[in-house]
Parts: sequence; C-alpha cells; structure tokens
Amino acid sequence: MSVWLPTSPCTPEACAGHEGDTASVPRAVLRLGAAVALILLGILGAPPVRLLPAGPRHAVVRAWSAALVRAFGIRITVHGSPGPGGGRLLVANHISWLDIPLVAAALPCRMLAKSDIRAWPVLGRLAGRAGTLFIERDRIRALPATVEAMTGALLAGDRVTVFPEGSTWCGRAQGTFRRAAFQAALDARVPVQPLRLTYLCRDGNPAGAPAFVGDDPLTASLWRIARARGVRAEVRLLPRIPPGRYGHRRDLAAAAQRAVAGAWSAAAAPDPLPGIPAQPATPSATDRDSANRPAASVHHWVSSSPAAASSLRTPS
Repeated sequence: MSVWLPTSPCTPEACAGHEGDTASVPRAVLRLGAAVALILLGILGAPPVRLLPAGPRHAVVRAWSAALVRAFGIRITVHGSPGPGGGRLLVANHISWLDIPLVAAALPCRMLAKSDIRAWPVLGRLAGRAGTLFIERDRIRALPATVEAMTGALLAGDRVTVFPEGSTWCGRAQGTFRRAAFQAALDARVPVQPLRLTYLCRDGNPAGAPAFVGDDPLTASLWRIARARGVRAEVRLLPRIPPGRYGHRRDLAAAAQRAVAGAWSAAAAPDPLPGIPAQPATPSATDRDSANRPAASVHHWVSSSPAAASSLRTPS
C-alpha cells in the first residue's frame, strides 16, 4: 500500500454493528438471491439498454439501481432536484458499496472506480459494461491520464461521480475531500454538484450495517446488510457549484466538502464514535502541486451510459 493513499480510521468492529431489528435467515437469503438476480439481469441487459435514447435509458438505470438497493430491504428517499442536464461532476461522501446504486437511483452517472474492481467476479464485468472510469490508485503517475479521461467524459455531456474522500467512512465522521478529481471539472468548465449520502435506522440514528470500512470482507458486508431491518437511505442533492466560481481545485474541493458537511449538520448528524476522529486536512501527495501532472492542464454510471453497478469503495 502506498503511503500517500487516503485512509480512514473506521473499522467494522467499531462502526458496522446493527443495533436494530434483524431479518430471519430465510428472508436474508431471499434478499441476497434477489440482488444476485438483478445483477445478472444488469449484465445481460446492459448492451441493449445502451442503445436506448437518453430519457428511457436513464429511467431504466434509475429503476434498476433503486430495485437493487430495495432488494436488501432498504428504502430510498431523495431530497432536492437534479436540475438541468449536461456534464457535471458529482461528489459525495463514501460509506458503502451501496453508495453506487444509491447515487444512480437518483442520478444515472459514470463512476470513478479503483482498477481492482475489474477483477471482481460478476461485479467487475458489470462495472465495465456500465462505462466505469478506472483509476490505478497505487500509481500516482497514472493520475494525469485519469483526470484526462474524466475531463473527456464531462465534455461529452456525461455526469461523472467520484468519492473524493478516497476511502469509506462510517457516516458518523467524514474525511477530507482530495483535490485531484476536481481538476477535471475545472478543465471541462462544468458545474460540481455535491451529494450527501446517509443510512439511517428507524429511530433516525446512523445505521451501521451498510458501512463497508477497514478490512471488512465483501461477503460479511453483504450478509450484514441482508440481515438488517428498518434501514433507509437518503440522498441529498445539494446546490450546484457553477463553473468559474473557483479557479483552483483546492478551493473547489473545500467548497464541495463544506456543502456536504453542512448538509450533514443540517440533518442533525450525531457525534462521531469514540476513537473515530475527523480526518486531518493534511494534503496527500495527490493534493500537493509536486504530485500534479506535468502541465497545468494535462490532462468511487454515466448520463449517456446504462450504468448498473460500477465503482465500489476505495479501501486503504
């Protein structure tokens, strides 16, 4: 693991417990079976869906993504308006692999994912067919090419989603937004739209079951979510930051982070768990100018692509 990669102090033991009602084992198995069926349907259906006009294609993507989240017994609420179409960079806090279909249920988009996802059984193939943009997180020299690919997608009118924290957090605390991805929005001169993702229990407290943090195995996460009851997911579409308001990616990233943190506070977020501090704002190598691409403007699904499930977490 590279020392410059973002990390999160959250762990499954401290953050991922579920204190609410639990589903029976047969019900959990049925939920997993429904999710697998939907994923296979997404793989088979992606090629023909890609041929549909934008409107029907987006409707199919939203319906499929919402169905996948609901297959695990999770209700979805979306606050805010997506606004007009066109290219934009969507940035959100990162809690779980569920974030991907959750965002797509509100706004079909392309995801920026770690390259390891390509090798994942079933999900890797689905991610590729969904038009995912992949990044080699362990190779800082590959960053300029990734930013260039993102810029091209934005210029083509696609919506591209990234999770700038660079790692998953449990939802009771949040990490610093890394700056590199915001350069693509500056180069393409498109808006940045912050999103706040939240998973809640029936009593309004953060739900631990969806958190996919630390060294949590994917199989354990799947089973934990399938067993949890009474979980709901919220997506808050926050006001867009128009192009030209900020001239440096550092300021743009900070503004987006303030917007997401402000929505968190407005939603009466609880105090962080003991031992889970907010991540310090020390810049990583990807944030420092010394680690930028050689020239000033070199260059975690898509509005023009049938996304199904694309990026998963970017663990430390």
